[in-house]
Amino acid sequence: MGELASAIGARVEEAAIVAELKAGSEEAYAWLIGEFQRPVYGLVYRMVSDPADAADTTQDVFLKVFRGMKQFHGESSLKTWIYRIALHEAANRKRWWFRHKAQETSIEPADADGFGGQDEAMRNAMTDQRDSPFESVAHREVQQRVDGELRKVAEPYRTALILRDLEEMSYEEIAEVLQISLGTVKSRLTRGRQALKQRLAPYVREVGGELGLSLLEEEASLRVRVAGGGRRVEVMP
Repeated sequence: MGELASAIGARVEEAAIVAELKAGSEEAYAWLIGEFQRPVYGLVYRMVSDPADAADTTQDVFLKVFRGMKQFHGESSLKTWIYRIALHEAANRKRWWFRHKAQETSIEPADADGFGGQDEAMRNAMTDQRDSPFESVAHREVQQRVDGELRKVAEPYRTALILRDLEEMSYEEIAEVLQISLGTVKSRLTRGRQALKQRLAPYVREVGGELGLSLLEEEASLRVRVAGGGRRVEVMP
């Protein structure tokens, strides 16, 4: 009963916020941006891989949200609706990139560690500031490799992995965002994890001894962890 009451309360609260948004409340829009800007940017960045493109696309997402708010009737949760828009805009950005930008060569100097200044937030998010210097470097190296291999996993499996294992959405939320069945969500996750595991296996064999890297056999969520003290990095797809 407690969970049901909590769910009902959340729906009532969201309905009130949506009503304020439709009325043009500046406070409600400030809340919306504060609540969703970081996760939307993170989701878009995982899809388009470029910090500048991710920032531009995130702005486009919120512009679409603001313009489309009056057409939002609560058929799904506000989060699901926003994520659906984000995925659509990210897909559009990727198509544009392949048509217009893929042939360009950047003249911007890269940082020594491979991160641009605009990517500072992503670097901070990926690195546990409590880690030792060794653990921080190991964590970053493994995270970059996992991200790189994840980008090579075919769609629609990659998107399912991102939503579940990186955005930590429930199966039900993923089904709503992608407008597919729960069975299809689980199938895509299974195939995506298998594909990613196969891609990571050579890397694990190459540097596993040096970094204490292990690729677990059982299926679990995608995580990259640096454990303190033991200097152990585990990749668990």
